[in-house]
Amino acid sequence: MTTLPNLLTLSRIGVTPILLALLYFHSPVTRWVALVLFASAGLTDFLDGYLARHRGEVSAFGRILDPIADKLLVSSVIVILVAIEQIQGLVVVPAIVILCREILVSGLREYLAEVQVPMPVSRLAKWKTTLQMVALGFLVVGDEAGPAILPVDAIGNTGLWVAAVLTLITGYDYMVRGFKHVGNETPDAGTAPSTEMSAAPSTETATERATETAPSEPERGG
Repeated sequence: MTTLPNLLTLSRIGVTPILLALLYFHSPVTRWVALVLFASAGLTDFLDGYLARHRGEVSAFGRILDPIADKLLVSSVIVILVAIEQIQGLVVVPAIVILCREILVSGLREYLAEVQVPMPVSRLAKWKTTLQMVALGFLVVGDEAGPAILPVDAIGNTGLWVAAVLTLITGYDYMVRGFKHVGNETPDAGTAPSTEMSAAPSTETATERATETAPSEPERGG
C-alpha cells in the first residue's frame, strides 16, 4: 500500500477536495491554482501505472484504487463546474453523458472482476480520457481567468462535446464486450448437473475451467 505508485494514486484522491474548494471561490488566482492541481493529478494518473509496471509494484490495491481515484476526480470536477455554472446550458448534456458512462462502466468492471474476466482499456478510451482532461482543464480556468485572446470556454465546451461522443462509442464497446460474460457462470434452468457430478468434477475439467477463466494481468486505470 505504501509503494510509490499507490501513494501517487492516493494523492489524486487527496487533492480532489482541495481542488473543489478552490473552484468554489470565483477568482483568477484560485482558478489557476486549481488548474495546476488538476493537471498534476492528471499526470499522476499516467505515472502511477507506468511506475507500477516498470518497478514491478503492480498490486491488487492499486488496481482497485486507480480507477476509483480517476472517476472521483473527474466526476467531482464536472459536478462542481455545473454547480458554479461554468458548465451550463446544453453543455450539461455531454457532462451527464460522461458521468453516466463512468457509473455504468464502473459497475460492469466490478461484476466482471467477480467472475474473473478482464476488461482492458482500449486505445480509443485512452484518447477519450486525455481529451476529457484537457477540456476540463480549459473549463477549470474559464474565460474569467483565461487569456483574453483565447476563447477558453468555447474550447473547453467543444472538447467536452467531442469527449462525450467518444464516451458513447467506448461505453458501447465496453458494454457489448462485458455483457457477453453476464450470466455465463450460472447454468441454465433444468440443465444443472446432478449433485454427485457437481461435487466431484474431474481433474481435467477443473484444469480446463481454470485455464479458460484465468485473467491476464489487467492494466491500472481505465
